[in-house]
Amino acid sequence: MNYYKILEVDKDASPEVIDKAYRTLVKKYHPDLQESNMKQKAEEKIKLINEAYKVLSNPDSRSSYDEILKQKEFSEEDYNRISKENEQLHNEIEDLKNKEINTYSNINNPYQPNHSLQDDASHSQHINQLEYENELEQARQKAYHDAYIQDLKNRGYKIRYKKTIKDYFKNFLALVITIAILFILWQIPFIQNFFKNMYNENPILQAIINLFI
Repeated sequence: MNYYKILEVDKDASPEVIDKAYRTLVKKYHPDLQESNMKQKAEEKIKLINEAYKVLSNPDSRSSYDEILKQKEFSEEDYNRISKENEQLHNEIEDLKNKEINTYSNINNPYQPNHSLQDDASHSQHINQLEYENELEQARQKAYHDAYIQDLKNRGYKIRYKKTIKDYFKNFLALVITIAILFILWQIPFIQNFFKNMYNENPILQAIINLFI
Protein backbone atom coordinates (compact mmCIF):
# COMPACT_ATOMS: atom_id res chain seq x y z
CA MET A 1 0.00 0.00 0.00
CA ASN A 2 1.52 3.30 -1.15
CA TYR A 3 0.24 6.24 0.88
CA TYR A 4 1.57 8.75 -1.66
CA LYS A 5 -0.51 7.16 -4.41
CA ILE A 6 -3.57 7.15 -2.15
CA LEU A 7 -3.23 10.92 -1.62
CA GLU A 8 -2.25 11.33 -5.29
CA VAL A 9 0.96 13.25 -4.51
CA ASP A 10 4.66 12.80 -5.25
CA LYS A 11 7.12 11.37 -2.73
CA ASP A 12 8.77 14.78 -2.42
CA ALA A 13 5.51 16.62 -1.80
CA SER A 14 5.64 19.35 0.83
CA PRO A 15 3.42 19.26 3.95
CA GLU A 16 1.27 22.01 2.40
CA VAL A 17 0.68 19.97 -0.74
CA ILE A 18 -0.21 16.92 1.35
CA ASP A 19 -2.71 18.94 3.43
CA LYS A 20 -4.30 20.36 0.30
CA ALA A 21 -4.53 16.94 -1.36
CA TYR A 22 -6.08 15.48 1.78
CA ARG A 23 -8.78 18.17 2.00
CA THR A 24 -9.56 17.81 -1.70
CA LEU A 25 -9.90 14.01 -1.56
CA VAL A 26 -11.97 14.05 1.64
CA LYS A 27 -14.38 16.42 -0.02
CA LYS A 28 -14.39 14.41 -3.25
CA TYR A 29 -15.10 11.05 -1.60
CA HIS A 30 -17.28 12.18 1.29
CA PRO A 31 -20.03 9.55 1.68
CA ASP A 32 -22.77 12.20 1.99
CA LEU A 33 -21.88 13.48 -1.47
CA GLN A 34 -22.04 10.07 -3.13
CA GLU A 35 -24.90 8.14 -4.60
CA SER A 36 -26.41 5.39 -2.46
CA ASN A 37 -24.70 2.58 -4.38
CA MET A 38 -21.28 4.26 -4.00
CA LYS A 39 -21.42 5.16 -0.31
CA GLN A 40 -19.71 1.97 0.92
CA LYS A 41 -16.81 2.32 -1.54
CA ALA A 42 -16.50 5.98 -0.59
CA GLU A 43 -16.30 5.10 3.11
CA GLU A 44 -13.52 2.59 2.41
CA LYS A 45 -11.70 5.17 0.32
CA ILE A 46 -12.01 7.76 3.11
CA LYS A 47 -10.50 5.27 5.59
CA LEU A 48 -7.47 4.80 3.35
CA ILE A 49 -7.14 8.55 2.84
CA ASN A 50 -7.26 9.19 6.60
CA GLU A 51 -4.73 6.43 7.24
CA ALA A 52 -2.35 7.81 4.60
CA TYR A 53 -2.71 11.37 5.86
CA LYS A 54 -2.13 10.32 9.47
CA VAL A 55 1.25 8.84 8.50
CA LEU A 56 2.41 11.46 5.97
CA SER A 57 1.32 14.50 7.97
CA ASN A 58 3.60 13.59 10.86
CA PRO A 59 7.32 14.20 10.09
CA ASP A 60 8.55 11.30 12.24
CA SER A 61 6.09 8.70 10.95
CA ARG A 62 6.62 9.94 7.38
CA SER A 63 10.39 9.55 7.72
CA SER A 64 9.99 5.98 9.00
CA TYR A 65 7.53 5.16 6.23
CA ASP A 66 9.88 6.59 3.57
CA GLU A 67 12.67 4.34 4.85
CA ILE A 68 10.44 1.26 4.70
CA LEU A 69 9.21 2.23 1.23
CA LYS A 70 12.78 2.77 0.05
CA GLN A 71 13.87 -0.68 1.29
CA LYS A 72 10.87 -2.33 -0.34
CA GLU A 73 11.45 -0.62 -3.69
CA PHE A 74 15.16 -1.43 -3.54
CA SER A 75 14.46 -5.08 -2.83
CA GLU A 76 12.03 -5.37 -5.74
CA GLU A 77 14.36 -3.54 -8.11
CA ASP A 78 17.33 -5.63 -7.01
CA TYR A 79 15.36 -8.86 -7.35
CA ASN A 80 14.29 -8.01 -10.88
CA ARG A 81 17.83 -7.05 -11.88
CA ILE A 82 19.34 -10.23 -10.45
CA SER A 83 16.65 -12.40 -12.06
CA LYS A 84 17.33 -10.81 -15.44
CA GLU A 85 21.09 -11.26 -15.11
CA ASN A 86 20.68 -14.87 -13.99
CA GLU A 87 18.53 -15.55 -17.03
CA GLN A 88 21.15 -13.99 -19.30
CA LEU A 89 23.89 -16.01 -17.59
CA HIS A 90 21.89 -19.21 -17.99
CA ASN A 91 21.48 -18.52 -21.72
CA GLU A 92 25.19 -17.81 -22.10
CA ILE A 93 26.09 -21.08 -20.34
CA GLU A 94 23.70 -23.03 -22.57
CA ASP A 95 25.26 -21.44 -25.65
CA LEU A 96 28.74 -22.41 -24.44
CA LYS A 97 27.60 -25.97 -23.80
CA ASN A 98 26.11 -26.23 -27.28
CA LYS A 99 29.27 -24.83 -28.85
CA GLU A 100 31.40 -27.27 -26.86
CA ILE A 101 29.26 -30.25 -27.89
CA ASN A 102 29.37 -29.22 -31.54
CA THR A 103 33.13 -28.74 -31.41
CA TYR A 104 33.75 -32.13 -29.81
CA SER A 105 31.49 -33.81 -32.34
CA ASN A 106 33.53 -32.29 -35.17
CA ILE A 107 36.89 -33.36 -33.75
CA ASN A 108 38.20 -36.68 -35.11
CA ASN A 109 39.04 -39.54 -32.75
CA PRO A 110 42.83 -39.42 -32.15
CA TYR A 111 43.00 -43.20 -32.43
CA GLN A 112 41.56 -43.24 -35.91
CA PRO A 113 43.80 -43.02 -38.98
CA ASN A 114 42.32 -39.72 -40.18
CA HIS A 115 43.31 -37.87 -37.01
CA SER A 116 45.43 -34.79 -37.75
CA LEU A 117 47.46 -32.24 -35.82
CA GLN A 118 45.07 -29.56 -37.05
CA ASP A 119 42.26 -31.21 -35.07
CA ASP A 120 44.41 -31.15 -31.92
CA ALA A 121 45.22 -27.47 -32.44
CA SER A 122 41.53 -26.63 -32.97
CA HIS A 123 40.53 -28.58 -29.87
CA SER A 124 43.25 -26.94 -27.74
CA GLN A 125 42.28 -23.49 -29.00
CA HIS A 126 38.64 -24.14 -28.14
CA ILE A 127 39.52 -25.30 -24.61
CA ASN A 128 41.65 -22.18 -24.07
CA GLN A 129 38.80 -20.02 -25.31
CA LEU A 130 36.38 -21.68 -22.89
CA GLU A 131 38.78 -21.17 -19.99
CA TYR A 132 39.25 -17.52 -20.96
CA GLU A 133 35.48 -16.93 -21.18
CA ASN A 134 35.01 -18.69 -17.85
CA GLU A 135 37.59 -16.41 -16.20
CA LEU A 136 35.88 -13.36 -17.69
CA GLU A 137 32.52 -14.54 -16.38
CA GLN A 138 33.94 -15.14 -12.90
CA ALA A 139 35.51 -11.67 -12.93
CA ARG A 140 32.21 -10.14 -14.03
CA GLN A 141 30.30 -11.94 -11.29
CA LYS A 142 32.85 -10.86 -8.67
CA ALA A 143 32.70 -7.24 -9.86
CA TYR A 144 28.90 -7.31 -9.70
CA HIS A 145 28.96 -8.87 -6.22
CA ASP A 146 31.49 -6.30 -4.95
CA ALA A 147 29.45 -3.44 -6.42
CA TYR A 148 26.27 -4.83 -4.88
CA ILE A 149 27.89 -5.15 -1.44
CA GLN A 150 29.35 -1.63 -1.69
CA ASP A 151 25.94 -0.26 -2.68
CA LEU A 152 24.39 -1.87 0.40
CA LYS A 153 27.13 -0.37 2.59
CA ASN A 154 26.52 3.08 1.07
CA ARG A 155 22.83 2.74 1.92
CA GLY A 156 23.73 2.08 5.56
CA TYR A 157 23.23 -1.69 5.65
CA LYS A 158 25.53 -3.72 7.90
CA ILE A 159 27.07 -6.65 6.06
CA ARG A 160 27.63 -9.72 8.18
CA TYR A 161 29.36 -12.79 6.80
CA LYS A 162 28.52 -16.18 8.24
CA LYS A 163 31.62 -17.94 9.51
CA THR A 164 32.34 -21.36 8.07
CA ILE A 165 34.14 -24.37 9.57
CA LYS A 166 37.19 -23.28 7.59
CA ASP A 167 37.19 -19.89 9.34
CA TYR A 168 37.00 -21.51 12.80
CA PHE A 169 39.79 -23.90 11.84
CA LYS A 170 42.00 -20.98 10.77
CA ASN A 171 41.38 -19.21 14.09
CA PHE A 172 42.14 -22.38 16.05
CA LEU A 173 45.30 -23.00 14.02
CA ALA A 174 46.48 -19.43 14.62
CA LEU A 175 45.90 -19.87 18.38
CA VAL A 176 47.89 -23.15 18.44
CA ILE A 177 50.77 -21.57 16.52
CA THR A 178 50.81 -18.57 18.87
CA ILE A 179 50.91 -20.82 21.95
CA ALA A 180 53.67 -22.93 20.40
CA ILE A 181 55.79 -19.84 19.64
CA LEU A 182 55.34 -18.52 23.19
CA PHE A 183 56.29 -21.92 24.60
CA ILE A 184 59.47 -22.04 22.48
CA LEU A 185 60.42 -18.50 23.48
CA TRP A 186 59.90 -19.38 27.15
CA GLN A 187 62.61 -22.04 26.88
CA ILE A 188 65.21 -19.34 26.27
CA PRO A 189 66.95 -18.55 29.62
CA PHE A 190 67.33 -14.87 28.80
CA ILE A 191 63.57 -14.45 28.37
CA GLN A 192 62.82 -16.42 31.53
CA ASN A 193 65.22 -14.27 33.57
CA PHE A 194 63.78 -11.10 32.06
CA PHE A 195 60.20 -11.92 33.08
CA LYS A 196 61.27 -13.26 36.51
CA ASN A 197 63.08 -10.01 37.26
CA MET A 198 60.10 -8.02 36.04
CA TYR A 199 57.83 -10.08 38.28
CA ASN A 200 60.05 -9.69 41.37
CA GLU A 201 60.46 -5.93 40.90
CA ASN A 202 56.85 -5.08 40.09
CA PRO A 203 54.33 -5.52 42.95
CA ILE A 204 51.42 -4.57 40.70
CA LEU A 205 52.29 -7.33 38.25
CA GLN A 206 52.60 -9.76 41.16
CA ALA A 207 49.13 -8.82 42.39
CA ILE A 208 47.61 -9.29 38.94
CA ILE A 209 49.24 -12.67 38.40
CA ASN A 210 48.25 -13.84 41.90
CA LEU A 211 44.62 -13.21 40.97
CA PHE A 212 44.82 -15.95 38.36
CA ILE A 213 46.88 -18.43 40.41
